[in-house]
Amino acid sequence: MSIMKRIMHILFLSCLKATELVEKKLHLRLSFKEKLQLKIHKLMCEACQRYEKHSELLDKGIANALKEIQLDDSMDDLKIRIVKSLENNSN
Repeated sequence: MSIMKRIMHILFLSCLKATELVEKKLHLRLSFKEKLQLKIHKLMCEACQRYEKHSELLDKGIANALKEIQLDDSMDDLKIRIVKSLENNSN
């Protein structure tokens, strides 16, 4: 493999690998190489840019929802609250 092909292989990611790094970034630290790869990929891929924004939004929403759930809630009460919330949001 030529040196240029090796560099291209190291720097350029598939969308699948890029989305894996987006998810990893939400919970762990990326290495310098991973950060660079993801940044280069997102410069060229609008879909992965949107995926990252949506993923961050979902992660924040889940974190906020978990804060609202009381530890002493029974599972039945929790199920009822989820169903009511879904019904309210679908209207």
